[in-house]
This record gives sequence, C-alpha cells and structure tokens, in this order.
Amino acid sequence: MIDRLAAALQFDQEALNLRHQRQQVLANNIANADTPNFKARDFDFASELSRAMDSGRPAEGGLSLSTTAAGHIAGGSGSAPVGDLLYRVPAQPSLDGNTVNMDVERTRFADNSVRYQAALTMLNGRIQGLKSAMQPE
Repeated sequence: MIDRLAAALQFDQEALNLRHQRQQVLANNIANADTPNFKARDFDFASELSRAMDSGRPAEGGLSLSTTAAGHIAGGSGSAPVGDLLYRVPAQPSLDGNTVNMDVERTRFADNSVRYQAALTMLNGRIQGLKSAMQPE
C-alpha cells in the first residue's frame, strides 16, 4: 500500500524538486547580474522532468570540494544536480561579457515561483483526496 502511495506522489515530488532547483539557478543568475563575464544558466524543465520520471534522480554527489588543511569543512551539494545546465543566449550582450538580462530573469523567477505554488496546491488537494478516501464513513 505504501509503495502505491509513493508511486502516486512521485511525479509531484520530482516536479517540486526540479522547481526548487530551477529557482536556485535563476536566483544565482540574478545574484550575479553585475559580475563581469558571468554567463546566465537555466535548464529545460520539461525534459528534465521527463528524464527524472524515466530514469530517476541522478546520484547525490555532483561536484565535490577538495580540502587542503585538516581544519577545512568538507563541502557538498544541497541537492542532486540537474542533468544539463544550459547557457542562456543574450538578446543584447553587455560590454563586460555578462549575459544576465534582469527583465528575463525576474520574469522567469516569478513564473517559476507561481508554478511552484500551483504544484504545492495541487499536491495538497491530492493528499486531501487520498486521506478522505482512506477514512471510513
């Protein structure tokens, strides 16, 4: 029974994880809007969701940091990395080599936020439906 519940909610879990990771990527772009030679990154949400549903999440690990002294804190990634981070092609490149367009980044950030909230609302409704189906009348 638990396996069926987990399978029923897997799509929602994967979608929320990817929305969260995309929010981090977009926030990183916004934070580096004034960094010379910074290249804006993003990923195709639909293809990553399809890949995650077909083959599962990539293994934890991603990039690792090496320590040079015993007192250093070992670094690790907070979440599993997305398969492909793509570079954004700028509509109008800046003189310092930065490809972040703040209007585009803000729009995509807000769109992703709204879609994240919508996914949470739908997941909540689905869980409430499952709970009411399990309770005796």
